[in-house]
Amino acid sequence: MEPRDLSSHTVYRAGRGIEEVARELGIDPGDLVKLASNENMFGPSPAAVDAIRSSAEGMHSYPKASHADLVARIADHWDCETEQVWLGNGGDGALDCLARAMLDPGQRVLVPNPGFAYYPMSARYHHGTVAEYSLSKADDFAQTAETVLEDYDGERIVYLTSPHNPTGAEFSTDAVREIAEDTDEQTLVVVDEAYGEFSDRPSKRSLLADRDDIAILRTFSKAYGLAGVRIGYAIVPETWADAYARINTPFSASELACRAALAAMDDDEHVRKSVETAAWAREYIYDELAADTWKSAGNFVLAEVGDAEAVTDAAQEQGVILRDCSSFGLPDCVRITCGTREDTRRAVDTLNGIVEVTEA
Repeated sequence: MEPRDLSSHTVYRAGRGIEEVARELGIDPGDLVKLASNENMFGPSPAAVDAIRSSAEGMHSYPKASHADLVARIADHWDCETEQVWLGNGGDGALDCLARAMLDPGQRVLVPNPGFAYYPMSARYHHGTVAEYSLSKADDFAQTAETVLEDYDGERIVYLTSPHNPTGAEFSTDAVREIAEDTDEQTLVVVDEAYGEFSDRPSKRSLLADRDDIAILRTFSKAYGLAGVRIGYAIVPETWADAYARINTPFSASELACRAALAAMDDDEHVRKSVETAAWAREYIYDELAADTWKSAGNFVLAEVGDAEAVTDAAQEQGVILRDCSSFGLPDCVRITCGTREDTRRAVDTLNGIVEVTEA
């Protein structure tokens, strides 16, 4: 026998990890700087680490209480009902929940290009089909209502990313409202705010107060530094929130993840330090990198460097791991995660030396 036809499916390519690069180069992992996966430069909240350690002896129990506690904490944070909070195994798990709840086989979704590869992957896993709207480098990847609506053709789900990965561009609240108003009443607008903590703009969550066609996606992977335990969530309209109980997998968020997230939400200092350092790093990259960049509201900066594959390979040889954006359809760009001040300076110095040689 064989699996079903997966020829239309793509493979998610994550940024390379320190351990695999260290083995390949035959060097100490401590000599490498990884700025390829938009991870938190300070690691997880110390409070979250303590919570995981103290919860370890309870791993034999299903996470019923911790799941309920985390949902209640998130609902309180966002001033919504607990039923509106859909926990998932990372932000991608929450995307899967929304696809299961919304898509009938053959229904189309509209995704950004360039954009997060998991939007179309999740839709196809759930037997949907995919259309794209384009973000133009010529327009500095501007995210406007017109950008989306000119390619909209009745899709069941429209995915918006704000801040956008890999460009860092944002939608305004008015633009999201306009998109929701000008699409079909049975179209769900998903606003992915995975990098929302790094932005100066408010969340689009306020739109849910009077709309039943917008959902907000958030994650603990970025500002909270919990990418390794996989915990994220969606905030959905109250009118159809009870669908979660019908489509959720059993205990989709683990005990460790829930306990870590609960602790991380109370560690305001860790988030503040992470956000402030990312803001410093963005400005440093804009000012000091010898390559064109785009303004970003995330914890990363997109830079135009020429041959991205050659540049990332050269940087890696010098101990700096960056993200080649060829997989985003941007073969002349790299994405630089905002690191600590020391790591950011090292990355910029390394890149400047490589770009200078390339241009010469």
